[in-house]
Amino acid sequence: MLAACSKSPSPQEPVRAVRTLTLAPQPAAAQQEYAAEVRARTESRLGFRVAGKMVQRRVNLGDTVRAGQVLAVLDAQDLRLGEQAAHAAVSAAQANLDQAEADFKRFTELRAQGFISSAELERRETALKAARAQWAQARAQANVQGNQAAYASLVADVAGVITGIDAEPGMVLGAGTPVLRLAHDGPRDAVFAVPEDRREVMRTLAASATPVRVRLWGQEGASIEARIREVAAAADPVTRTYAVKADLGGAAAPLGRTATVIIELPAQTGVARLPLSALREHQGQTQVWVLDPDSMTVNLRPVEVVGAQGNEVVIGSGLAPGQTVVTAGVHVLNPGQRVRIYNEGQPPTASNPASGALAATSPSTP
Repeated sequence: MLAACSKSPSPQEPVRAVRTLTLAPQPAAAQQEYAAEVRARTESRLGFRVAGKMVQRRVNLGDTVRAGQVLAVLDAQDLRLGEQAAHAAVSAAQANLDQAEADFKRFTELRAQGFISSAELERRETALKAARAQWAQARAQANVQGNQAAYASLVADVAGVITGIDAEPGMVLGAGTPVLRLAHDGPRDAVFAVPEDRREVMRTLAASATPVRVRLWGQEGASIEARIREVAAAADPVTRTYAVKADLGGAAAPLGRTATVIIELPAQTGVARLPLSALREHQGQTQVWVLDPDSMTVNLRPVEVVGAQGNEVVIGSGLAPGQTVVTAGVHVLNPGQRVRIYNEGQPPTASNPASGALAATSPSTP
């Protein structure tokens, strides 16, 4: 009866099979990669300098244009009428000036003969000056109207490539409304974004002119040497990242091409590299399981991740050479739990079938 009332012993926790990696002292250079896009150093938004209805667009997206080429045209009928009115005003002012000059010449002769007073001659001289000013004003206005009529044609200032179209024929546009985006021929930049904690690193690379590598998509074996040219002073209000531009120099990189910017950081002695499967995130802290070979138990150890290299992470601190780290099965372990090292080809034991299933599904250690 006493045996029946006693508490049953708690079930013994199974021995898990895990993959491990023994750390060796080795230098590891931290490497950071960022997705980038190739853009022109200068990109202009072109628009008409006068308002009107656009009747023609003579280029399409991706077209290469030359300096002086007409890109789009407005309906210039009203502008031509204004130009004609300004020329008519110049003709009227010219006639008025001719009459004023003739009157002043005649009144000068009369004053010399004593037929008119000096005051009358001064009034004629004032009228002549006013006529000359009106003529100059009319000419200037005619030049302005001529320029306005010429502005009905949108002309490329420099050679480049059309990268965007913001207006179509038939639209009534205000002065300055963007119509086309033109990427100028010349230097190219690889533009990418970095988080806030990497901004100072980028500024240091820019100040020291340290080269970085840019690999274009589809060209895995080749890379372009570039230098950080510009780091944004303010973060993007939405993504909270800083825009960085790397100068590609004279490399002929196609606009809009996807690229990867690779930044090599200085090598650090004693830094370890672990596969991603070895990391465990708990309460905002990165941890790994360290194996005690004497008791075959595991315990958590916080580590600092300083970079990544492919599918591996670079550990800056928290581990020492000679320690054994669990690289697979980290999410089913508990502190102090007994484990066994999984060997390839070894069948799971009958007493612990779960350990064999775990090992079969865990990724291999690089």
